[in-house]
Amino acid sequence: MAETERPVTGILEIPPRINEFRRFTRVFLGRKVVLFGVVVIVIFLITAAFAPLIAPYDPYKPDLANFLASPSSAHLLGTDNFGRDTLSRIIYGTRISLMVGVIAVGIAATTGMILGLIAGYFGGWRYTIIMRLMDALMAFPMILLALLITSLLGGGLVNVMIALGIALMPGYARIMCGQVLSIRENDYVLAGKSMGASDLRMMLRHIFPNSLPPILVMITMMMGTTILAEAGLSYLGIGVELPTATWGGLINEGYQYLISNPILSFAPGIAIMVVVFSFNMVGDGLRDAIDPRLRGIL
Repeated sequence: MAETERPVTGILEIPPRINEFRRFTRVFLGRKVVLFGVVVIVIFLITAAFAPLIAPYDPYKPDLANFLASPSSAHLLGTDNFGRDTLSRIIYGTRISLMVGVIAVGIAATTGMILGLIAGYFGGWRYTIIMRLMDALMAFPMILLALLITSLLGGGLVNVMIALGIALMPGYARIMCGQVLSIRENDYVLAGKSMGASDLRMMLRHIFPNSLPPILVMITMMMGTTILAEAGLSYLGIGVELPTATWGGLINEGYQYLISNPILSFAPGIAIMVVVFSFNMVGDGLRDAIDPRLRGIL
């Protein structure tokens, strides 16, 4: 028996256009752990921006009459061996962590993207020199390379940021190079070249914007890694110089009092853990939101 034929109306139904911002927001905030990370990062940024208004005490003013005080209503996290308020020093430490994270990642991302773009687009000897240099840098673990560079340059905030920027650079260069090698073979790039577009125009107008999404994800996730690396260098005593309040430096100062006053090390350690976890979760959520395979999901 012949199948029943459906009437043809002659009008094609056009699927509704998907709102990209709505799709991005729904995918990005679809998991509670990502939302938690966003909230923590917002608190982190506000604390760093308004540290002088939030901190209850001067973080650098000693009070020897209250040294190594236990947590109380006057000092919520107690005081260190110089009587300085631990909570105030942690609050001020957010400024150093944010500054190191932003500037070091900015140095690494900017330099790495430029080198990766040149190597991937032009290829040849440029690719060989740049990528072999990046391979040589990647032969060292990031923290070890940063430790070596900091030892050569000396301690201090500026040198720590430069060292971490150089140590993080190879990852950005390799990701950008891989993206460019794939994108430069697309039809619209070949068409642009055939129409006489300059190499600089092709790189900046067409290739770079399409290579950016995975770099944005890496920038977000490397913020947490950079903060952790700075804390490690400060803990080893070759990072930001004392008496500047840094989370790693606070752990270093408090580890000798782990038995009598463990909060001195535990409090900044927990702050590092929560912030690094939050950046990693936000980076993971951002990766899901900009993944082309998720396009069209509301």
